[in-house]
Parts: sequence; structure tokens; C-alpha cells
Amino acid sequence: MSELHQRFQHTKSSVFGCLLLLPTSLVALFLLVLLACNGFSVFYINLPVPAKSSPEPVNLLPENLPGDKTVTKLASSVMYAVKEENPPAILKTHLPLLQKPNFSMVPVDKPLVLRPKQARLSHQILRTLRSGAKAKRFSSKVRELFQNSQCKSRFFMTWISSVESFGDRELLAIESVFKSHPKSCLVIVSKSLDSKRGSVVLKPFLDKGLKLIAVDPDYDYIFKNTYAELWFDRLKKGNVHPGEVSLGQNLSNLLRLALLYKHGGIYIDTDIVVLKSFNNLRNVIGAQSINLETKNWSRLNNAVLIFDKQHPLLFKFMQEFALTFDGNKWGHNGPYLVSRVVARVTGRPGFNFTVLPPSAFYPVDWSRIRSLFQGPRNEIHSNWLHNKLEQIRRQSYAVHLWNRQSRKVRIQEGSIIHHVVSVSCIFCNFSRSSL
Repeated sequence: MSELHQRFQHTKSSVFGCLLLLPTSLVALFLLVLLACNGFSVFYINLPVPAKSSPEPVNLLPENLPGDKTVTKLASSVMYAVKEENPPAILKTHLPLLQKPNFSMVPVDKPLVLRPKQARLSHQILRTLRSGAKAKRFSSKVRELFQNSQCKSRFFMTWISSVESFGDRELLAIESVFKSHPKSCLVIVSKSLDSKRGSVVLKPFLDKGLKLIAVDPDYDYIFKNTYAELWFDRLKKGNVHPGEVSLGQNLSNLLRLALLYKHGGIYIDTDIVVLKSFNNLRNVIGAQSINLETKNWSRLNNAVLIFDKQHPLLFKFMQEFALTFDGNKWGHNGPYLVSRVVARVTGRPGFNFTVLPPSAFYPVDWSRIRSLFQGPRNEIHSNWLHNKLEQIRRQSYAVHLWNRQSRKVRIQEGSIIHHVVSVSCIFCNFSRSSL
């Protein structure tokens, strides 16, 4: 026994002696292999492999509903969310292990996850669009005005900016409406003017017995059952990005269409000065420019719109707005929109409207509006001003001041605008410097 023990000790010493002669890296590798084999024998389990499943395709096309006037549901923004299905049964092992769940992709009708900057923008939009208690009275206030005032004409304006920025030019536009249409009613759709400060601004008109109200817009009521409603719902959910162009401007573009579609009447921008009665105009839109060779209009404008209630062209305008909205292109949802639609529907049955020449509402294009603010420089210029003024008096129903280009331009003595103001005002307490 002692001899066997001596042999074992000798063998053991030989093995360790050999190991000491090996490089350190090989010794470490040998030990790791031993540990791995031991661990595999202890913790061996059989993991199930889930079958691969492909996500079901999502139909993003609008529903096809019969009828041209049937509102089509717009394809909403769709994000994919992870849905955990029933995982396979957990096998009994030496240690309880978490099983890998089986995942599938299912569409969820929720807004896309917003980055911090987009989230802040979304909150600003919701704050802008939030309807208060005053907005809920919109329908009753408008209905009361139209029913009790025996309005011969219905005028609409929109004002999305602050009450402080509602200045003399905007007041001139109101005066010109009542100067040419003393028995008309005017609805100014504006959250800022439907206030105590707004009441002070409009009080002189009410004291004179003129029929006008400023009312906070109830967007849900105004847009209800139209394509505007679908676009507006997507905007509130964050599925429409307003873009770089002012959201207020694009809301005004849509509001005017929905207001006329729901009530019928006349819409004018707040930089339109009315020169004569619109009473003989019905279902008209004005051209901003014409092709000098063909004499056909090349662009229309939406600063003046005169249409019957539920006119099909207004329906098409709202449809185009909802389906092609682009908040990054100036004019895309306004003048360019009405131009696109009219070009498509011209000649089609069921549409009854007239395109008036530029002289009707836009006697001078935006690029030359400054010329109407200038007084006579010499005899030749004086004659040109005189002839142009006579042309406007004969052919124009209104003059667009193009505030975007002329806001900082002052009215000079003897200019065309100086004459226009003098024949269009009611109170006439403006100074040329304030306009």
C-alpha cells in the first residue's frame, strides 16, 4: 500500500511538473475547458425556439365610399408597437430562467413618438386650438346675429393674431364693408377679439348700430362633417406637422372655406378695402394675375370669396386642403390651392361659379402695391395716378392692400390709397401715418 501511495505521489509530482513547464496561457486554457465542461453538465437545458412570424400588412389607403360628397376617412399615421403573445411554457431546470417571449408587430392608431422639440410644438398647437367656454357659444351667437338682424349680406373675417395687432388698417376694412353694405352683418372669427379688450376696439361700430360680432371659433362645430374635420382631428392628435408657415395663417385658409360652406356669404381678408356693393355678385372668385398672351387667368386668390351655402367648389377646396396639406410652402394651402382646384373642375358639370378678372379685387399685384401709396412726383406720374384711380373706380369692387408687402409703407398725400381711404371710411379718424 505504501508502495502504491509512493507511485501516486510520484505521478502527481510528474504531472504538475509538466504543467509548470507549459506556458501560462495554455494552463489557463486547460482550466477554462474543464470549467466549461463541468458547467454544461450542471446547467444543461433545452430552450424552445419560437417560430418566425411575419407582420400582417396594414392597409393605409382611404376607404372607398360611394358618392362624391361622402367624406372619405383619411389614412392616419400608423406606428408599429410590440405585442407580447402567450410565451411557451417554462421548462423545469436546475435554475429558473426567463423565457424569450414571442413577438409580433401589430398596427396601433396612435401618434408618432415626438422628440422634445416636436413635443413642445405639439403642446403649443393644442394650446392654440383649445376651445373655451366662449367658443361653445359660437353657433348660437352666429345664428342669433343672422336671424335677428335681417342681414342683407353676410360677411366673414378671421383674425388669429393678438388684439393689440388689430390696427387702423383692419378697422378700415371693417368700415369699408359697412360703408358699401350698411345693412350687412359681419362675423369676425377671432379668439383675441372676443374679449373685453376686443369689445372696446369694436364698440364704435356697435354704438353706430352696425351689426357685427367677434366670436371665438368653435373649430369642432365649424369643421364638423367636412374634410376639414378629418384634417383637424389629425392635427390635434399630432399626426399633422404644421410646418414653417404660420399655423394661424393656414387655419384662416381653412376657416374661411368651412364658414362659407356652412353659412354661405362673403369672406374678405382684413387688408381688403371694399369700394362698392357686392350684392350683384354670386359664387365668384377673383383672379390675381392673367397670362398676357392667352388672356386666361394664371393664378387665383382666396382673399375674397363669395359663395352660396354648401357650394360644391367649397367642398372641393376643403378636400384639397385635407389631402394635400403642406405647412412648409407659403400659399400652398391658400392661393395655390384654389388655383389647382379650379383648374381641375373648370368645365365639369355641377359647378356654377365665375372667375372675375384681376381688376375686380386685385387691381395691382403685390409686387406693385407700393405704387398706390405714392403721391404724384411729376406731371406724367400725376396723369398715371389719375388714370389708374379712374380705372379702379370703374372696374374694381375692392382693393387688396397686400399687408405683407405694404405694412410699413405710409400713405402719401394725393396717392391712390389716399383717395380710396377717403371714400371708404365711416369714422375717417385715421392718420396717414397710422395706416
